[in-house]
Amino acid sequence: MDNLRCVNSERNSWLFDAEHVWTSTTMDQIEVEESVQDIYDAFQEKLLSEPAEGDLQRIPEELLLKRKALESFLMKGSTNLPGSYCCLDASRPWLCYWIVHSLELLGIEVPASLGSRMVKFLGKCQSETGGFGGGPMQLPHLAPTYAAISTLCIIGTEEAYAVIDRHKLYNFLLQMHQSDGSFIMHEGGEIDIRGCYLAADVARLVNIVSEELFENTAQWIVRCQTYEGGFGGVPGMEAHGGYAFCGVAALTLLGHERLCDVDALLRWTVNRQMQFEGGFQGRTNKLVDSCYSFWQSAIIPVISSMTEYNTPKSLFHSGALQEYLLLCCQHPYGGFIDKPDKHRDYYHTCYSLSGLSISQNFTGSSATKPHIIGKSDNLVIPVHPVYNLGIKSAIRATDYFQKLPSVKT
Repeated sequence: MDNLRCVNSERNSWLFDAEHVWTSTTMDQIEVEESVQDIYDAFQEKLLSEPAEGDLQRIPEELLLKRKALESFLMKGSTNLPGSYCCLDASRPWLCYWIVHSLELLGIEVPASLGSRMVKFLGKCQSETGGFGGGPMQLPHLAPTYAAISTLCIIGTEEAYAVIDRHKLYNFLLQMHQSDGSFIMHEGGEIDIRGCYLAADVARLVNIVSEELFENTAQWIVRCQTYEGGFGGVPGMEAHGGYAFCGVAALTLLGHERLCDVDALLRWTVNRQMQFEGGFQGRTNKLVDSCYSFWQSAIIPVISSMTEYNTPKSLFHSGALQEYLLLCCQHPYGGFIDKPDKHRDYYHTCYSLSGLSISQNFTGSSATKPHIIGKSDNLVIPVHPVYNLGIKSAIRATDYFQKLPSVKT
């Protein structure tokens, strides 16, 4: 266990230096680091006190993925949510996706009865004009459209695929497409880079991509790249991890990933990994957050897929990310949290597991096996870094829809 970064003797030298500039931002950063430091100190003390098993040091339970507790948390949420989730009534397909994708990454097959119920429910969320709303009878919106179609592709049955009306979906996406290449999120809604990714993702999954549908889109996305190297929500906005992922992933789906400044994006992304905590922040000068374990780290294998960036070793510290997720973000009763002292939820659980998968399974071209911190049972299913589906689910879905006739435009 000597290779663990969180017990490195130089760890405290990586703490944030406020340089005597005391603002709410610097104070928040120090407070978060102190809470993480307490966890790492307690872990180190326990590690030193654990008796060895022969020549091997026992791995403390804090460094193990709590699979049984996670499964219980996820299965409970699939049928019964607390009242605090009422605020997500317009995001019900997202709840389906966060839960089903988390189960998928744990290697747990969705029970047939649960999968069928979800399929029927998502069918009720599909609008007569195409696309999916956040619930039955709700306005079709690109975000729940992505969540619904992703969930159906994970379930992966004929019943699930048959729900998706590709012709109406195409017309819905075309209505969301704007002349400058951007997409509105819903009729009369806002424009931002998320729409480009969500539209490109579902269109590529179900095989309805056309020149008409994405005219000028790649060029509009590139305009969102900032002087820092990341992408903002619209041209002129601050670079942000979620938007940066959406930007480069959408460009990749459209076959135009080299239009952006890849060097600048790579530099900005790797510098979002927090030196002390090991997790990622979403923006410059912001706090660590477990959801960016995916949004930021997934950018790395997307960039690495380009020949000149395909390096023998990982371009970020995958071990430090795993340590942060396993030690600081696991809830004792299952699920993941944003950072210490926060509440667990299905959103952070999903993207923490997705980030864990990236950090284990995409560790450079010279890697012959996954890089696993803790025991081998911590290994989760490889995730597709562009679709954020299990790789098998993504391949199965694209193969299925490639065999269908093209959509008439």
